[in-house]
Amino acid sequence: MKGIILAGGSATRLYPLSKALSKQMMPVYDKPMIYYPLSTLMLAGIREVLIISTPRDLPMFRDLLGDGSRLGMTFQYVVQEEPNGLAQAFVLGADFLNGEPGCLILGDNLFYGQGFTAMLQHAKEQCKEKGACIFGYYVKDPRAYGVVEFDANCHVVSIEEKPENPKSQYAVPGLYFYDATVVDKAAKLKPSERGEYEITDLNKCYLEEGTLHVELFGRGFAWLDTGNCESLLEASNFVATIQNRQGFYVSCIEEIAWRNGWITTEHLHQLGLEHSNTAYGNYLIQLLH
Repeated sequence: MKGIILAGGSATRLYPLSKALSKQMMPVYDKPMIYYPLSTLMLAGIREVLIISTPRDLPMFRDLLGDGSRLGMTFQYVVQEEPNGLAQAFVLGADFLNGEPGCLILGDNLFYGQGFTAMLQHAKEQCKEKGACIFGYYVKDPRAYGVVEFDANCHVVSIEEKPENPKSQYAVPGLYFYDATVVDKAAKLKPSERGEYEITDLNKCYLEEGTLHVELFGRGFAWLDTGNCESLLEASNFVATIQNRQGFYVSCIEEIAWRNGWITTEHLHQLGLEHSNTAYGNYLIQLLH
């Protein structure tokens, strides 16, 4: 399975911060925001990743991440000229996916919780051959999100985009797993009233087939959407609290690559030495002890 990070948009809710800088390049405590969705794909065992962003911002992501080889991965890049909806990512990434299943994650979503890796692996396996897997997260006010309704056996009954009267309290986070038919389905979508190709409409295609699955995040799981200044600060404070209390870093992509066996111990040590004047570099070195 291949992965796509959608890191476009104008991020007007973060003005003036986002006037000259991509939201996904902003710091969430001690790392660029894009490290967090990238680490999610890595935990799912995905090594080939496409980053989609604006013409202005894409060169910055190239400079930051390169071709992926330093992590034992492969990165490609595609420009999204206009933010025409999340489902457009699969049309833009059709050549990259090349008929294979794909996982889409939004560039401003942060996930953290025990058992997350196993949940990702399970979601990937569920739709590797056929179907789609999305997630449900209980929120106080789900009206700003896609909302999923399901029965007692976690079978999806309905899914709506930003409903005025939600049928459940479960919002759909920006993490989606799809089978190899996703590109064809996305290409047939029509724009919504907002003029965008909605990810909810794509999910409805799988719902009509009877192949849409939902995995629920429990109460102890954290999903943070860093779309405004308050949530950006909350995410930074959350990461700082976890790291300072436990000593383990959240979404350290070099550590994940090493634990996945994608890079050697010697390579991890070298990556740490390159930044040995920082706490981040010293953390990589300390992992080896």
